[in-house]
Amino acid sequence: MEKILILDFGSQTTALIGRRIREFGVYTEIIPGDTPLTDSTIEKLENIKGVILSGSPESVYADGAAVDRRVYDWGLPLLGICYGLQRMTADLGGLVEPLPKREYGGVEVCIENKSLKTKNWEKAERFLNSFNSEVSLTDIINNTLSRPSSKPCPQTFIAWFSHGDTLTRLAPGFRQIGTSATGFPAVAVHEEKPWFGVQFHPEVSHCQRGAEILAAFVFGVCNAVRDWTMEHYVEEVRTDLSQRIGANQVLLLISGGVDSTVAGALLLKTLPAEQVHLMYVDTGLMRKDETASVKKALERLGAKQVHIVHAEDEFLAALKGKEDPEIKRKTIGDLFITVQEREVAKLGLPDTYFLVQGTLYTDLIESGKGVGKKAHVIKSHHNVSSPLVDSKRKAGRIIEPLDRLYKDEVRKLGRLLDVDEQVLRRHPFPGPGLAIRILGEVTKEKCGILREADAVFIEELKRRGFYDEIWQAFAVLLSVRSVGVAGDSRKYGYVLALRAITSSDGMTADVFPFPSKDLLEISTLITNTTPEIGRVTYDVSSKPPATIEWE
Repeated sequence: MEKILILDFGSQTTALIGRRIREFGVYTEIIPGDTPLTDSTIEKLENIKGVILSGSPESVYADGAAVDRRVYDWGLPLLGICYGLQRMTADLGGLVEPLPKREYGGVEVCIENKSLKTKNWEKAERFLNSFNSEVSLTDIINNTLSRPSSKPCPQTFIAWFSHGDTLTRLAPGFRQIGTSATGFPAVAVHEEKPWFGVQFHPEVSHCQRGAEILAAFVFGVCNAVRDWTMEHYVEEVRTDLSQRIGANQVLLLISGGVDSTVAGALLLKTLPAEQVHLMYVDTGLMRKDETASVKKALERLGAKQVHIVHAEDEFLAALKGKEDPEIKRKTIGDLFITVQEREVAKLGLPDTYFLVQGTLYTDLIESGKGVGKKAHVIKSHHNVSSPLVDSKRKAGRIIEPLDRLYKDEVRKLGRLLDVDEQVLRRHPFPGPGLAIRILGEVTKEKCGILREADAVFIEELKRRGFYDEIWQAFAVLLSVRSVGVAGDSRKYGYVLALRAITSSDGMTADVFPFPSKDLLEISTLITNTTPEIGRVTYDVSSKPPATIEWE
């Protein structure tokens, strides 16, 4: 199978590059950017059609990961994205320096009218097709255009920038063909070799012509073949699971959300049901009626070993007095594994059992656990950064079959595995549950208040036809109270924040544009049905700069 190799230097959106290309039907493989490209490594990485150098939170002149320079001797097409282009520039004789002011967010890029009549002209002009608004993504994928159309240059579009460095001198052989509105290089092409670079992130949905740019590299430059599908992914993962697990028992911690349910379906489609143990821990931090709905969904999947653990008192006791979000997450993560180990001991499973988790790639990269070692921590995930989980990971007893997928891809996988559509359509729910949607200390009373208010919010979204338009919606109980009026009496109630966002992958998000009438009616319904709530607000922050969850 042909593939595009991605060298990961720690960008939060590296896997998003791979996901975009997989959507085209081309397989991608991601490895750490500083991987030694020995003969044995190269032999394993067969059928590579091109290489993409990802972005990074580092600087090339500081502690940025250095690529094995043999990548420049392969003779393969290269595409440097942000840090990736800076890495190429620094390695090949150019100069990268700090910007006087960071370029961030949507920035206009102008593509200049330059002809490249060199050895690389044909592939370069195919790459240039991607910047032309007259050229469709379909034309680029089908490789039906070999030269730019007749639309006059220059072409301008809005790209998504996120860097504090710039190219002050291009490496020999490179030509600047795109400039940002701030006057710095934005697109560069090598005159002799099929090497290209952009100083923005085409993989991010906010970047205009982003999909076209990636497609032009994959098909116009690399001439890759579309031969990868989700069906192929299922075959590969099931084969890997069978070989690695063998006859050993497996335990999957089920949360009731999309990820763990799909992971459970994958196990049940691969292994005998008697070999698969599904454990659901009711932490007391779950959504309304969660336990009953989870049990029903698991039984439909054919599970025979379902273990329901009621541990609300333990979790609330462990969280008492804790207000810091990271401390709450780690407390829950550690206790989660402690409870799991205790309950597993009761089951009498052998020491050789495998712990399976529904961890997604977004969980790993936000926790700084991406492919390489250069990613920065955005927030801890209870099933990623817990010390106990780390120890099990080091022992090789953790399996995460979804760790290279994004949420929308998990839903596609779930449909192939016949998971109930009602489960697949559920909005994401964090592992720590309501604990990170209650700002400050978590108590049983606050959980009850938030659980009821959140249920009203979600039910109203479904009733009004908004639920499926929204990526994720939930309520947050703030740590402050506000004065209000109930009848003729003064009321001192909690403040509730509503959050509803749209997204395609969870890496970036926009605020859902509620009609004012509906938002006002939902607010009124919440304060009328949940007397402890005295005031409702609506969060209008996008990601970035905010995260989706409040904690």
